[in-house]
Amino acid sequence: MSDSDSEHEHERKPTRSKKARGSAAPSTKAGAKAATTSAARAKKVIKEEEEAKLGEMFPRTTGLKLRIGAHISSAEGIYNAITNANAIGANAFAFFAKPQRRWTSPPYKPEDVTRFAELAQTHAYDLRTQALPHGSYLINLANLDEEKNEQAYAGFIDELKRCEQLDVGLYNLHPGSALKYDRKSAIAKLAANLNRAIAETSFIKIVLENMAGHGNLIGSTFEDLRDVIALITDKSRVGVCIDTCHSFSAGYDIRTEDSFAEVWKKFDEIVGLRYLSALHLNDSKAPFASNKDLHQNIGLGFLGLETFRILVNTEHVQGLPMILETPKGDSVSTWGTEIKLLEWLIGKSKDDPEFIAKRDELSKQGEAERKVYQGKFDAKTQKDGKKQAKLSFKRKKGDESESDDD
Repeated sequence: MSDSDSEHEHERKPTRSKKARGSAAPSTKAGAKAATTSAARAKKVIKEEEEAKLGEMFPRTTGLKLRIGAHISSAEGIYNAITNANAIGANAFAFFAKPQRRWTSPPYKPEDVTRFAELAQTHAYDLRTQALPHGSYLINLANLDEEKNEQAYAGFIDELKRCEQLDVGLYNLHPGSALKYDRKSAIAKLAANLNRAIAETSFIKIVLENMAGHGNLIGSTFEDLRDVIALITDKSRVGVCIDTCHSFSAGYDIRTEDSFAEVWKKFDEIVGLRYLSALHLNDSKAPFASNKDLHQNIGLGFLGLETFRILVNTEHVQGLPMILETPKGDSVSTWGTEIKLLEWLIGKSKDDPEFIAKRDELSKQGEAERKVYQGKFDAKTQKDGKKQAKLSFKRKKGDESESDDD
């Protein structure tokens, strides 16, 4: 606020009689309402014009076996998730069933649910297989604190029921964190909550996302996912979403054809490919096995375009929702561009001159940022190494002292 604004704020306003104020109120109120309505209409027109322009730039590709899309906004009406997805040429989409940083939210308006269904039919989205709502970041179903766990469960079951109200068939969930508690007990608590929720709902499949390995998060290894699924009573109602950035950061190398195949072989042996239900497509700002959850745009990060060329030409991902969660910058057109890039990779070989040129172009664009994050990672690794050496030295000295005493 400027000094002049501050001065005006403290000026004494002219007063009017109670009678005058009362007579002026209706017209003022009507004028304000008319202005608000007019502004809302203008905003709607602008949004429709923007969607039309995006739709012309990124028309949906039909007839593909791959369902590539992005996590888009559902602001100002849950049905906007569909119009926003269609505008960027997405053949799958993710959204939040309610504001992701709130425990509670008003119920959907019946007309919004109807509009959601109408738009899905208009734009030919199969809501049981092409929509992947993302669970709130607040939810931790592995928390052994009973009060906090019940709060998390209440938010979770509300979101599942909202999804079923929309006739959406999949729901993506972060498995949660063991926090300070025993990991095995935390996994058992998570599974118990999933079983409870499955019993309270009709058809929605809960899709557990693999994590990057930071702290006490559950799901950073295939073994974690296996252990949760083993405790689920109705296994037809649970699945897995593999995030490319998280996998790489957790130590699963998917950068070459051989290493990519080896990772999926492990997944099939440990978890089972039959549980693979969705994918999140993200490059990584952080280096391999860094345990950092830092998403990067396709081709700019440490994974590189080759990873995604291999992925889109892999048979077992066909028909699954594949969702971009990459940085969109100032415009959702970033996702439209990346969707078209990923679709362009279908059928490309690693020796294709056009592919090589595009791979190298994107790699060059991300080179400076990769150097920054590599430097941070190297510095942390060195610091952690020194700490570990210091601890080992202290332990050794302690053992020697005990031996001398003996």
